[in-house]
Amino acid sequence: MNEHRRAGRQARAAERQSKASGPGRPYIMRNIPTYDILGEESLRKIEAATDRILAETGLIFRDDPQALEMWRKAGAKVTGDLVKFEPGLLRDLLRTAPAEFTQHARNPANSVRIGGKNVVFAPAYGSPFVADLDKGRRFGTLADFQNFVKLAQSSPNLHHSGGTICEPTDVPVNKRHLDMVLAHLELSDRGFMGSVTAEDRSEDSIEMARMVFGRDFVDQNCVILGNINANSPLVWDGTMTKSLRAYARANQAAVVVPFILGGAMGPVTTAGAIAQSLAETMAGCALTQLERPGAPVVFGNFLSSMNLRSGSPTFGTPEPAIGSMVVGQLCRRLNLPMRCAGNFSASKLPDGQAMMEGTMSMMSAIHCGTNFILHSAGWLDGALTMSYEKFMLDADLCGALHSYLDGVVVDDNALAVDAFAEVGPGNHFFGCSHTMANYQTAFWDSALSDNEPFEKWEAAGRTDSATRANRAWKMTLAEYEPPKLDEGIREGLRDFVARRKAEMADMWY
Repeated sequence: MNEHRRAGRQARAAERQSKASGPGRPYIMRNIPTYDILGEESLRKIEAATDRILAETGLIFRDDPQALEMWRKAGAKVTGDLVKFEPGLLRDLLRTAPAEFTQHARNPANSVRIGGKNVVFAPAYGSPFVADLDKGRRFGTLADFQNFVKLAQSSPNLHHSGGTICEPTDVPVNKRHLDMVLAHLELSDRGFMGSVTAEDRSEDSIEMARMVFGRDFVDQNCVILGNINANSPLVWDGTMTKSLRAYARANQAAVVVPFILGGAMGPVTTAGAIAQSLAETMAGCALTQLERPGAPVVFGNFLSSMNLRSGSPTFGTPEPAIGSMVVGQLCRRLNLPMRCAGNFSASKLPDGQAMMEGTMSMMSAIHCGTNFILHSAGWLDGALTMSYEKFMLDADLCGALHSYLDGVVVDDNALAVDAFAEVGPGNHFFGCSHTMANYQTAFWDSALSDNEPFEKWEAAGRTDSATRANRAWKMTLAEYEPPKLDEGIREGLRDFVARRKAEMADMWY
């Protein structure tokens, strides 16, 4: 009897997981308002503090003489590599940046709209390690990277292929960007992110996109994003600004993001960290407009905190979460698309801490009005580890957030007045006409949660969520089918990768 029950439950779980894979909405149109927590006076105080930082302290632009010359011509005060900005200069430059733009996907049905009321979920980014319940924590490989691209492609709750989902450490540092972009283009037909770790790697990424979309199309439309980080506090390194300018020059979108750990790369106070972040982000975004006015750009933000007793970074804590609300307000005043927060956690396992911290951080992204949510799935260990199980659990949460962002529909069907007349006082709604007409779409249905009575759960093996997620990612990979790609384009991409690799010696650090 127990075996029969277990088989039945496993079949139902498999059916739910099967329904949870494949195409979903290309992106979300939010139907709930943003959560604006500060009034006009407080926002103006933060903006005034930012203006003082920009004008009195300034920002360093290191190892990029061309950027310094561009700032000089734009009216900034340049002394060596230190640049100071009079109030209003950066805001004037940002007026040419679009408030919304489309990132075109290889499959037009998967193109995403970034900005406005649109919300796009993308996987986590940049982890050198990967982990699963079977093999534990280990350095990421190209095979792991390809697996995560497949998992992202297969999820109806994610909208984007992401970028460096994990570092393929078995490929030389100066060549791995070619394999990563190739994987995004071959194994997924969604929007993706290219390399930013050197200007030539950025240009390689863009060139591969041109091979798929066409040079003229890419010149007029965004097809690839580049995630550009400031070297906080108040430094822009030439590696990043040159890559930023490469994306802007090609009319592709730079996602401009300071990384501020309060107490290390910024003040411990939330308002001070926000003022610093606003200064760094506005400068980076404005530089794209000096390179090419009208180029798409995303206003990014990454606030986090520290354990000031140990010096360890913490993630998913309340202060950065509430700070994200303010960042959202400030970004909307600049009329720019926004990237902010994500599913952050310092936990080493896909456990209760991971889900508590991740949900707090993810909900701040939802309520602050973020348009592009990087790190939506897979993040563990303060971004050091990409977890297969956490990826599936987080993607499931993203499914719930689809429904959350849909808000509440109020129409004749939703008000259900006729159902009350049919059922009457004291009776139940099971089986009534209204329930039968709406039950398939009434509630979000998790692919991984267990809502059965205790006895059924026990008979089915007493599995926890991580174990169910482990089964789910394995089943998803087993059922994965690559999207179609023209063979001529595939051969051209592979030839390009092979040629570029042959042109350079391996670099491992």
